[in-house]
Amino acid sequence: MAAPNKGRRQAGSPGRPGRTLALFLIAMVALTGGMFWSGHVTPRLGIDLAGGTSITLQAKNTPGKPNAINKTNMDTAVGIIERRVNGLGVSEAEVQTQGNENIIVNIPKGTNEKQAREQVGTTAQLYFRPVLTVADGGQTAPPPAASGSPSGSPSPSSSASPDEATAGEPSSSSSPSASATTQGRAVTGALTKDATPSPGSSASGSASGEPSAPATPDPAATPSADPATAALEKKFTDLDCTKEAQRTKANQGAAPKDTIVACGQNSADAWEKYILGPAELEGTDVDDAKGVLDPQRGMWIVTMDFTGGGTKKFQSITGKLSQQQAPMNQFAIVLDGNVVSAPSVSQTLGGSAEISGSFTQQSAQDLANILSYGALPLTFEEQSVTTVTAALGGEQLHAGLIAGAIGLALVIIYLVSYYRGLSLIAILSLAASAIMTYTIMALLGPGIGFALNLPAVCGAIVAIGITADSFIVYFERIRDEIREGRTLRPAVERAWPRARRTILVSDFVSFLAAAVLFLVTVGKVQGFAFTLGLTTVLDVVVVFFFTKPVMTLLARKKFFASGHPWSGLDPKRLGAKPPLRRSRRANAPTEPKEA
Repeated sequence: MAAPNKGRRQAGSPGRPGRTLALFLIAMVALTGGMFWSGHVTPRLGIDLAGGTSITLQAKNTPGKPNAINKTNMDTAVGIIERRVNGLGVSEAEVQTQGNENIIVNIPKGTNEKQAREQVGTTAQLYFRPVLTVADGGQTAPPPAASGSPSGSPSPSSSASPDEATAGEPSSSSSPSASATTQGRAVTGALTKDATPSPGSSASGSASGEPSAPATPDPAATPSADPATAALEKKFTDLDCTKEAQRTKANQGAAPKDTIVACGQNSADAWEKYILGPAELEGTDVDDAKGVLDPQRGMWIVTMDFTGGGTKKFQSITGKLSQQQAPMNQFAIVLDGNVVSAPSVSQTLGGSAEISGSFTQQSAQDLANILSYGALPLTFEEQSVTTVTAALGGEQLHAGLIAGAIGLALVIIYLVSYYRGLSLIAILSLAASAIMTYTIMALLGPGIGFALNLPAVCGAIVAIGITADSFIVYFERIRDEIREGRTLRPAVERAWPRARRTILVSDFVSFLAAAVLFLVTVGKVQGFAFTLGLTTVLDVVVVFFFTKPVMTLLARKKFFASGHPWSGLDPKRLGAKPPLRRSRRANAPTEPKEA
């Protein structure tokens, strides 16, 4: 006869409940300590509980793209705005369409609320345009020749003087990368393999003010006297960049392929105005952008990585401009119609670049955030901004908490009246689940931006029933085993495998419903689904690592093991069957029945 395997624990054996319970309590203490250590001892609240700002944006057609207001572009804009706001760390910002032309943005009250408001409607139309003419930002006398054709072809006769084009530029540096300098900011990029400096220029750009080798004039670039060119010259002459109204409307309605006039600031915070050719690159050619601190120079910069197609375009435009005279060896980085940088180029640059200059940490990160998440496909106009008070949400929360407290009290009354001593285990398990849920919600606020709203509170209240249901399943399995005539300790272990399967199936269905609801809904309903899924997972953890070990330990106590009437496990009250005993009397004679 084979000897039993002593090293293998039999099914239904108690194992080591004390160790399991200790690990659970250590994890609970660690989470609670982490909550207090982080300083976030309360969950972050959503806009309906904390208040905030509600912004209504109305879509406008993008110049050069008629009939651009459609469902696809509106949905794209919603996604971009949502990523921008969440990229700033604003929790539970709601972005949704209203009708065919409006987008509603709800921003909860918080430290980044103002910053988010500044970016939600920013179109972020980014273009790289060649510079044709640059002049002081005030009104100027008409140029002696046309500044450029409407098609944007550069003309040598429209060039400003070298002194004017290079005023305020930084001195050349010994950086191994190619640098394009500008008034106030510079763009630096990796050199391409075939990059060669143009004659008379340094690796850091034309900072000395000496023009590069003149380009051969193109007959096709001869200025024309057509009305469009005359209108462009007049617009450039009359433009006064020191006036905000003129700066805003300078190129309003212009398409990417149009020649435009625009304004920008130099390092001395003085305004300059430009005539810019058609766009050579767009914001969609930027793959990623980051605002970082350059430790060597001690300044904030914005780094950009281009896509595959954008890299080829960037190499092409920098290669062409490096052969031009100043200021036509400059290209302007135009964001929403404003020139944020106009560097000059001396060498062909590669697939990455950086914008450096008069950046603060905030401005660098703001620009990088806008560029990273893309340009809005539509132009939006801010229709209304309203402040949402938390008074109504607070009243609803108060009513919801009262309802939850009443429900919890009814559950406890039912457990005490029906399960008596077993209700102690259920109440302790509910308390452990509540502590875990609250602690994790508080930690998820700064961690992933989770915010507690009214639907999320409803999800937590619904979870009370789910958690109590798991205890009831286990208790009833134990009572079934006692009804079969078993004592408490083996009944606890034999009931666990059957109860475990039922609990797992039930919780899996609840979690699946919460996951589907989270994926197919938006806004506040996602808060309900997230909380329901979280509490369902915690229910499994509490039942496996708290309820079962506590039940195993208490089964060894005389109060429960002896079937005390108030233990909830009294065999007589449960109608237990007496043990089946058989007495066999071998060869016992059968007595005849009397007539």
